[in-house]
Amino acid sequence: MDRALAGDLARLPELLQSVRDVAVREVNGMSERPVASLGPAPAPGPLPGEGVGAEAALARFTERWSPGFSGSAGPRYLGFVTGGATPASVAGDWLTSAYDQNGCAAVGSWAAALERETVGWLRELFGLGEEFGGAFVTGAAMSNTVGLAVAREWLGERLGVDVARDGVAALGPVDVLSGSPHSTIGKALSVLGLGRGRLRRVPVLPDNREAVDVAALDAALTGLDGRPAIVVANAGTVNSVDFDDLRAVAALRERHDFWLHVDAAFGGFAALSPAYAHLVAGLDAADSVCVDLHKWLNVPYDAAVQFTRRRDLQLAVFRNAAAYLGPPAGEPDFLHLTPENSRRLRALPAWFSLMAYGRAGHREIVERNVALARLLGERIAGIPGLRLLAPVRLNVVCFTLADRPDEERVTAFDRAVAAGGETFLTPTVYDGVRGLRAAFSNWRTSEEDVERVAGALASAVADVPGG
Repeated sequence: MDRALAGDLARLPELLQSVRDVAVREVNGMSERPVASLGPAPAPGPLPGEGVGAEAALARFTERWSPGFSGSAGPRYLGFVTGGATPASVAGDWLTSAYDQNGCAAVGSWAAALERETVGWLRELFGLGEEFGGAFVTGAAMSNTVGLAVAREWLGERLGVDVARDGVAALGPVDVLSGSPHSTIGKALSVLGLGRGRLRRVPVLPDNREAVDVAALDAALTGLDGRPAIVVANAGTVNSVDFDDLRAVAALRERHDFWLHVDAAFGGFAALSPAYAHLVAGLDAADSVCVDLHKWLNVPYDAAVQFTRRRDLQLAVFRNAAAYLGPPAGEPDFLHLTPENSRRLRALPAWFSLMAYGRAGHREIVERNVALARLLGERIAGIPGLRLLAPVRLNVVCFTLADRPDEERVTAFDRAVAAGGETFLTPTVYDGVRGLRAAFSNWRTSEEDVERVAGALASAVADVPGG
């Protein structure tokens, strides 16, 4: 055995204790860590010829690389839609690596059974019936891709074509309709060979909304003259967390033939709260559903789940034939349900967090984040030089400069905010206007953090040139 490897094995308890100490220091200091690192990264170094051992590697990492890591797990990182990692999910993630299970199949391990239990809990959490099957994937992009891949197979079924066997060209042109599709929908259509250009944007409701106009969707489907289509509905848009009327959209299937895919990447978590569950009413009428877990479930990257009621079509798309795998008989192994064969046991951190905090604990995170988003919206409305671009509907605050929000000035404001180290936001364009988004999904965020963010915004806007 290599000398360094043998030494690490002999000192494994001490090594894990050292890593634990670094992790505790970083997690405990997360609230005061600069939220973003804007300086240049070190230049790439050469590959070591002889290893230095894990303790020395840890020391070099903490000296050379750790200072440049962002505070994305902390309470004032409001960019994208980024959760943190609850203590229980961190424990589960560490054990995921320690056990190092390949959760692709149920041979020789209970790992796949644990994933099935976790999927069942999540299905219940989001109010989906037992007819929905599910599996863990890497994130919303892959969840949307899997859902649309099953939709592609459904189109073939409707047209008498076996897409998995004969290829997407056998389908001919495909119509995909949506009001405010996330960027990953176009990416998925490209990957699946359906084409980004087949995505048709349907008019949205007036009065600064991002929700689809159901009457306009009805008219667009009528214009297809009976051709089956795919409809992508939104349960929480990224800019203003707007929700399509899922029940009304699903009701259109009484007159039109379409597969209903719902992108509920983070908006699906509204189901946890009695105050907001009405926003996702009708989610159980979908044919496939995307939910991202490293957002509002606050488990470590990367983790999402996909659901579909047509497990048979999912199996037709993703089944893998090899002598060492065996046929997908009975309850199919996960390698027959997603693009991956080899797959990390992403379910374990989610299992830990759901077991540790239950429905009530995760509901509290959702409701607190929504309250904090509304508080920041109130603070922004009172800051001279800033204005809201949309109502704070759930957990995202979308805003811009009150005067001349052009690209140059909004970019300068964004950089000034990030340079202050107190918070990190991401840019957007809403209703043709450039702005910024503050997305609340971290389990640690408090009212004190909101006040610090508001203070950082007030300071930064005062320094924007040309105001």
